[in-house]
Formats: sequence, C-alpha cells, structure tokens
Amino acid sequence: MKESILYFTENSINYLFDLQEKFCRNPRDVASFVYGITDEMNKVGLMMIKETLEYMDHLIRINPKRKELWYVEKISEKQLITSLGAVSFKKTLYTNKKTGEMKYLLDDVMGLLPHERMTEDAQAKMLEEAVQTSYKRAGDNTSVSAGVSKQTVKNKLHLLKFPTEQKAREKKVVDYLFIDADEDHVSLQFNNKKGDLCCGENGRKNNCHIAKLAYVYEGIEKETPSSKRHRLINPHYFSSESLSENNGKFWERVFDYIEDNYDIDHIKKIYINGDGGQWIKGVNQYREGVVYVLDEFHLNKYVKKMTGHMKDSAEDVRCEIRNVIKTRSKSAFKELSDTLESYTVEANVINRIREGRDYILSNWDAAKVRLKKCDAIHGCSAEGHVSHVLSSRMSSRPMGWSQVGADKMASLRVYYYNRKDMLELVRYQRSELAKASGNEEMYLHHRKVMESFDFERGELGKYSDAINHHLSLQKRKQVYFSRQINIW
Repeated sequence: MKESILYFTENSINYLFDLQEKFCRNPRDVASFVYGITDEMNKVGLMMIKETLEYMDHLIRINPKRKELWYVEKISEKQLITSLGAVSFKKTLYTNKKTGEMKYLLDDVMGLLPHERMTEDAQAKMLEEAVQTSYKRAGDNTSVSAGVSKQTVKNKLHLLKFPTEQKAREKKVVDYLFIDADEDHVSLQFNNKKGDLCCGENGRKNNCHIAKLAYVYEGIEKETPSSKRHRLINPHYFSSESLSENNGKFWERVFDYIEDNYDIDHIKKIYINGDGGQWIKGVNQYREGVVYVLDEFHLNKYVKKMTGHMKDSAEDVRCEIRNVIKTRSKSAFKELSDTLESYTVEANVINRIREGRDYILSNWDAAKVRLKKCDAIHGCSAEGHVSHVLSSRMSSRPMGWSQVGADKMASLRVYYYNRKDMLELVRYQRSELAKASGNEEMYLHHRKVMESFDFERGELGKYSDAINHHLSLQKRKQVYFSRQINIW
C-alpha cells in the first residue's frame, strides 16, 4: 500500500490542486474539472487494488500452514477486470504436495473461478447494462477503463441461474389480488445452433418464440392525488422459462409466490386479466377459484370488427352488443350476430363479423365479468407492461435470439423490474457453482468467517476494539486475512 499512498501524496494532491486552480480560472469548464478528478481517483484506486492483491498473495506465500500442504510452482502476472478498470498484478501458482493439484490459492480466497477475469462488481455492472441495452454496450461499459467482448456478455447471460422467490417474514392481508398476463413474440436466429430452424407450410421459417409475462399486484392507485395516470400497487413480475417448464409449472410459481407472501384465507377473489390466450384462461386447471376477466382492449377490438360496416349507427350497435353480452345469453348474442350479417353481402365483412362472434363466444364468461365492472375490477395493463418489460429490449427493434438467450434475457428483465440487486445475482452464481462442484463447504466457510467477525464484535465488544486499537494497521490486516486462508 506504500506505493499508492506515496503516489497520492507526491503526485495526486498537487494534481488535484492544479485542477482546482484551472477550474477557478475558467468556472465554465466544470466538465474538465470533474473528468480530471475522476481519472486521477481511478488511477489511485487501481494502484491500491493491485497492491492489496499482491499483498494478500504474499501473506498466503509466507503462511506456515500453506507451506505444509502446497509448494510454489511459479509467480505469474495476471489481469483482473474490475468496475474501476483492468488491474495487472502478480499472483502465485501452487501445487498440492499430496494430490499434485495446481491452483492459484488467492483465487480460492477471493472466490474466483479458474480463469475468471472479472470481479463480482464488474459482472454486476455488465448485467445492469445488458438488461437495458445491447451485449456490445454491456461489454464496453463493464469497466471504466476496460471492457469485454459481446460474446463474453452473451456467454455469461446464457449461464445465469436465478434464485427462487423468498418467503415473506410476515404475510400481507388484502381483500383482492390481480394477475395480468400476456406474451411477447420474439424472433429467433436459431433454436440451439445456427441453421436448425425449420420452414412451415408457407415456406417461412418457424422463428417465433413466445415469452410469457404475468404479474401479481394488489390494485391500482393514482401516481399523485391530482394525476389522471395510475400505477400498480406492489407489482411482482414472472416470465416463462420455456425450455424447462410448461404452463402448469409457470402458474405454480406464480401461485407459490402468492401463498408465500399473502394471507390466502383473507383474500376474497383473485382476478386474472388476459386476452383470451389458451395458456391464460387455462389457469383454472391449475388453481381453482380464480376469476378470469377478458382484457377490455381485445373485447372492444372484436366488437369494432363486428360493427365496422355499420357507419353512422356503429356506436349504437356496439352499445347493443355490450348490453347483450352483459345481460343476456349466448343464443341472443348469436341472433344479434346473424342480424349484423344480414346487413351486408361482402364476404370480408361477414368474415370479420364471424371472427368477432367466435372470439367473444370462446371468452363468454370472461367478457361478462369485464362488462359487469364490479368495484374490484379495473382495466388491464398487460399490453403496456409487455412493451416495457420485454418488447423494449427483445422485439421492438430488429434483432434475433437463441431460445436460451431469449429465456435468460426475459428472466433478467423480470429480475430487474422486480428491483432485485444484480450484485446479489452474481453472488448467487458463485454459490450455485460451489454446490455443483462439491465446494459448498469451502463457500460456506468464508461466510462463517465473516459471521465470526460479527460474533466477536457483538460478544467481545469493547475488548475486541481495545485489542485492535493497540495493533498497527499492518498487523490487523494480517490477522483478518489469516482467518480467510485457514481453509488449508
């Protein structure tokens, strides 16, 4: 640490004062002032990171227990990308005296995988960018002064695993819950490898991937007391994982979340708003007591299809159609449809009337619930949410995906909109990889070490503080780090 501190005192302080002086001469050039400070602080920060890593490697090298089990193979210069920039530092490769295994022990202490080039903070920054823009920009913005390729970003995305929903400590009590559901249609470049897309009967490639979206919320409220705009109350989003789950498993995740976070016995009704898709209205196969409500946008769309040829009297006929749906039977609605057909001889108009009739009949009960408009029922915002949550990143611009990439990006978008922490997601990957490789015990050890620090702070209190106070900073660092390398 001496070099970085020496550099700061001998160079950085004078440089920062010079920046101040220049800014005072030209107060309009605030950008140069800010950029200059940022660059200099980054330089000092990278120097401190380099020295700290090499110091930790040195402590491992002189550790007596390490000498019993491992011998030094070689010292190599490696590069590690952090969110602050790329750090080049020296670290030691060791060979196990019993097994012959070779590894960089510093990587073990830091929780880095073999050949890992990015720190957790850099990966979190990469995901924060990838979820909103492109792989290319995510790679470029992974670090302040260094980047990674878009292929690296893609590879990281494809390997992501997402944690299961956590149970709430205290369940919420609400009278009604709402679920809105819809899907986005995403274009595929290929399924698993390039060239594996098949062509349909029309000669076009079957490259449409359906990304499902559902979200649970407690109702709507005005954005401000005087606003005409509304927002959802406590929304929570879910996307489909089409490669690993069917409709039943998807809805099971949704209702598991509801059971884990809400007092089910107190809920009077759960309403689900949708456009009539089979995967949405089939929810009652997996959960009884859910009331399906037809999306008002799609209901109006098909009512207009049936009345487009009525010209000046179209609005009166639309009111009549809605009234028949609301208060009468399917047979009365069919009679009204036949009457509408009698007013035209054009085949395309008749087809539109029959299309609207069939759609409404197939969603008859849901259309009735929508038009009755009881106090608890309100509009469906699924179209807008699909646009914001999925389409804006996945389909609103010309782009192609693989099935894995589409699924992972949809899950990452949902993770982001659920306001989850990207750094926690990166750390979750480490814990999953530790379990998969059989190193869970080692992973848990590091957590126990940190917990022991907290225990000492709580149990020993002032005695621990008093001891630390009389130790030099250098000795304290050695004591803390020695606990971390006690795994050998």
